[in-house]
Amino acid sequence: MPETDTLPARGRVGIMLPRDLPVRDVLPYARRAEELGFDQVWVVEDLGWRGGLAQAGPVLASTTSITVGIGIMPAGARNVCFAAMELATLAQLYPGRLIAGIGHGMPDWMRQAGAWPTSPLTLIKEYTTALRLLMRGEPGPAGGRYVRCEGVVITETPDIVPPVVLGVRGPKSQAAAGEVADGLLLAEPAAPAYIASSLRHLGSTSDASAPEVVTYDAAAVDDDGDAALARVRDGLTAIGEPAWAAHIDPLPFAARLREHRTACADARKFAQTMPAAWVRQLSIAGTPDQAREAITARHAAGATSVVLTPTGPDALASLDSLARVLDPRP
Repeated sequence: MPETDTLPARGRVGIMLPRDLPVRDVLPYARRAEELGFDQVWVVEDLGWRGGLAQAGPVLASTTSITVGIGIMPAGARNVCFAAMELATLAQLYPGRLIAGIGHGMPDWMRQAGAWPTSPLTLIKEYTTALRLLMRGEPGPAGGRYVRCEGVVITETPDIVPPVVLGVRGPKSQAAAGEVADGLLLAEPAAPAYIASSLRHLGSTSDASAPEVVTYDAAAVDDDGDAALARVRDGLTAIGEPAWAAHIDPLPFAARLREHRTACADARKFAQTMPAAWVRQLSIAGTPDQAREAITARHAAGATSVVLTPTGPDALASLDSLARVLDPRP
């Protein structure tokens, strides 16, 4: 692993800022997350919704201490020199409160935008290497296949360089994160078995020098555990599709899950009829105690930050409900 300016934050719990949250609720949501005691709030950058950097700046400005993660910025979407300038500026203004997630981006989206490279792995390795050097104020590396910033120097650099984590699924890409990044961001579902498998690809150890490992999971909390499980199912509709194979393959019921998806007419039917035991492993859902157990299991598997993705129609109400998992924490 390359050097990083900060030790991994162990045992953190974060919250996702939903991409479809009404704009009037974006900053109140972030402030409420901080008030409730969440360690992190993560903003997403999905094509056609909202920009990651454009969200991160106002969220940082409207809060005082919560860490803001951007997960993820596709490497093919921005020139690395200008991405480094933007991130370095935010990190100067809000020291120690930013995590930068970089990824390939969803192939269909990136092709629509004309930004899908012939070799995504080469691009993300070149991009991440250059980004981390530039944010440190070091000259850009020699030109590569995709990234050319040789000799570029950013003069306004932060005292605390934000960690760069790669939001990637495949074994080769996860191994690349171990070479050029500060860790991984694992999209949902991030069951403990998937975390452990990803760490093996990364080449990580469990000691104090281990990398950042951020996980996302669909989440719902209710005094009625069955009601929470019913609510979280809508967040699991996509996981039977081929693109999610890396998340499912390490699970003991992977073959049965695929058989179940094949037997269902559509993704919603698949999620609504999935066995409850599978739902519990593939989400953070149930009573507050059950949800805490799921979070603890992810930390035990190697996650440094477990990020909850709210499910249900009212994101602000879900935020207060999910915060119940934080009550017993010191």
